[in-house]
Amino acid sequence: MGSRPQLHLNLNFLNAGTFASAWRWPASRPHDFADVGFYVRIAQIAERATFDAVFLADVPALSDRPEFRPFNALEPTIVLASIAAATSRIGLIATASSSFNEPYNVARRFASLDHVSHGRAGLNVVTTADPAVAGNFGAQVRADHAARYRRGAEFTSLVKALWDSWDDDALVGDRDGARFLDPSRLHPPDWRGEHFTVLGALNVPRPPQGQPVLVQAGGSDDGKALAAAHADAVFSVAHTLEDAVAYARDLRARAAAHGRDPDGILIFPGLVTVIGSTEEEARRREEALWDLVPLEYGLRRLAGILGVDPARLRLDAPLPADLALPRDGMQTFFKGAVSLAARGGLTVRELIRAQGGGTGHRIIVGTPETVADDIARWFRSGAVAGFNIMPDVIADGFPAFADAVVPLLRRKGLFRHAYEGATLRDHLGLPRPARRPHAAPLRPEPLLEDIQP
Repeated sequence: MGSRPQLHLNLNFLNAGTFASAWRWPASRPHDFADVGFYVRIAQIAERATFDAVFLADVPALSDRPEFRPFNALEPTIVLASIAAATSRIGLIATASSSFNEPYNVARRFASLDHVSHGRAGLNVVTTADPAVAGNFGAQVRADHAARYRRGAEFTSLVKALWDSWDDDALVGDRDGARFLDPSRLHPPDWRGEHFTVLGALNVPRPPQGQPVLVQAGGSDDGKALAAAHADAVFSVAHTLEDAVAYARDLRARAAAHGRDPDGILIFPGLVTVIGSTEEEARRREEALWDLVPLEYGLRRLAGILGVDPARLRLDAPLPADLALPRDGMQTFFKGAVSLAARGGLTVRELIRAQGGGTGHRIIVGTPETVADDIARWFRSGAVAGFNIMPDVIADGFPAFADAVVPLLRRKGLFRHAYEGATLRDHLGLPRPARRPHAAPLRPEPLLEDIQP
């Protein structure tokens, strides 16, 4: 493909599929969400289609109305390690929350995944506001939005410092000289910050990629600030190409202000796909999936995004006019939902459908040609590097994309026919970062009891 820009595709692996009814679809099995073999089989299809990566979200709680649909239950890095053993090229991205994790554990876990997979790991850092998750980690009150992102920024800086706490050549392995490693090539963070204290170096050698690929998913000002400072890639929400262009312009300006290459951050909007051999067949599939979705599920999920009591939402009326941006909720999805409803003059019922039952991402319904043409149009705008593909139903909706849409994208000259490298950074065209010293935060004043008499 020479020097032409290359489209990137990730599979956003939402258990049975993006639609809440996906688990009820004939091709699905209700127990797939907890069957690692299912994840491995789908990842192998994605690798045969030369996808850049599979991505697993994570919510360590029983939330999102589990009586209505499956959820991401298995710990994602364990699933990805299983996938790594059964594949050889596809990237492996998982979510970890900066709100309810310690940087040392996460840095060690993803460095280990990078070693196990020979350089295919990626970390998606999120700042969790879900009260169900907070309750599982002893938190009585959620931190507000800005505070969560301050913690997230420190968390991300420290994870990177830990990955860089070994020189690439720190492991000497000199049997004759009885010298296993060179301590002078280790760089403990000695970090005492607002939220974290970590003194020692990581106990895992520097990852094969130098640093696993860092991903951020957030469209608020705080989220974009974090992405501009640290992210290699961003998972975004965009319902129109105009939205995508505006987002890219904003993020690239912020990156430039940090002294980074404005085009160095890859942007991946989510794209929900419903595919049929004809437009009519695709519409019938969408309607059949909608008929299997409990309306109560979509209503309650939308109410959660908007931060209101579901009783305030009337199905056949517009959104309430006095909705306020939640201070510590899902600001990205709130803005997307309100904008989509206003632009289309949608009722609550129509908005729920337009958002795929409350997923918040754009839906495209049509033939493989329709989907491929849409992807090409967005990619050629220069606003996006590719997409997080979110099939309606994983079991048969993703094979349909891999078998029918990917060949069309290749025919257009946009997508690879084979992997040209071995690591996730290779696939994404990202350089391997050199180890660099990370400035530790200023040390706080010592506590009175710590002062020796």
